[in-house]
Amino acid sequence: MSWACVAVFALASFGASAQRVEGDRATAEGAYNAEVAVKGQGADERRRAFSRALAQVLGKLSGDRSAASRPGVGAELRQAEKYVRSFDYRQDEGRSASGAPSFKTMLVVRFDEAAVDDLALTLALPVWPQPRPKPVLWLAIDDGSGPRLVDLKSADAVRSTLDRAVERGYRLGLPNGSAAEKAVVGAIWRGDTAAVARASQRYSPPMQLIGKLYRSGGGWTADWIFVDNGKVLSRWSESGPSATQLMATGADGSADALMKRYAKRPETGPAGTYRVAFTGLRSADDYVRLSGYLQGLTVVRGMRPALATPQRMEFDLDLLSGVRGFNLMVQRDGVLAAVDRGRDTSIGPVGMPDAEPGDAQIDTSASVPVYTLH
Repeated sequence: MSWACVAVFALASFGASAQRVEGDRATAEGAYNAEVAVKGQGADERRRAFSRALAQVLGKLSGDRSAASRPGVGAELRQAEKYVRSFDYRQDEGRSASGAPSFKTMLVVRFDEAAVDDLALTLALPVWPQPRPKPVLWLAIDDGSGPRLVDLKSADAVRSTLDRAVERGYRLGLPNGSAAEKAVVGAIWRGDTAAVARASQRYSPPMQLIGKLYRSGGGWTADWIFVDNGKVLSRWSESGPSATQLMATGADGSADALMKRYAKRPETGPAGTYRVAFTGLRSADDYVRLSGYLQGLTVVRGMRPALATPQRMEFDLDLLSGVRGFNLMVQRDGVLAAVDRGRDTSIGPVGMPDAEPGDAQIDTSASVPVYTLH
């Protein structure tokens, strides 16, 4: 397939984009950038594409293929535009199966790294730290003529695996394909992880994705093993009609294993109910404005008025990621200013609809964070 960059566009509202010259190709490189196919360049289509692109970035940052379905993420995806730093369009030219020219428009989106980091922290998304390891893919394929090792020279045969790894936020390496390495096919086929690890000693880090792909019935089967420093982290098998799709499952399984072992949940505080106080409310309109603002915050899952005095109003807020996550979100919006952040202490059932008579009522006078309404 041949590719050509024929058009690049950017909106001034997102700041100046880099000057491009003929033949230059806009691409999404790095954890905070993504590219998605679009049907056109209208504003509505672009907003929808921003949401898909942000979902990709959050998936890469966390290593979690289901990051977009985690609590609170959907609401932020619907307003992904505010996290965009810049974007370009790229038109890719290729050929269909019949040989006719085909064109696909891609939107390349670059997100603000600090804002996305704050979002991940606010929503308590687990983050897979950088730099990421580059495991070696030891894959043997038997199409009926005997198993053969996939090496650097035959990288195109496993392009779906390599590309899927990039989509998941890391990269896979391939063996050089020396005679000694090609002899490792037997160890791959019998699942001898120790022998493969020995053959992989020249590569760093000591991680191997070991796979064998073979015909099975009317389709294919792929058996995978992921090894980290001699320890088997995961084993899985997949079957289906498409060898290309099955090869991509190796990258997915490796990402899942790595994310489970290395991704860390940010220390924002546990989800729960917190008493939060607000000042600066001088009218009923201020109260309505504050209530509407709190209800619209992704980090706030529920709220209930708890105490009202002429000087302040207290709410029991059901927070997705503790008071620290709440702080991050309100700092970004500029509607509230922190007077006293207090201690990040959950007050449990106080003020919640499901509180039972007799539940412990905690004195919050020394721990309530206080904000003032601008």
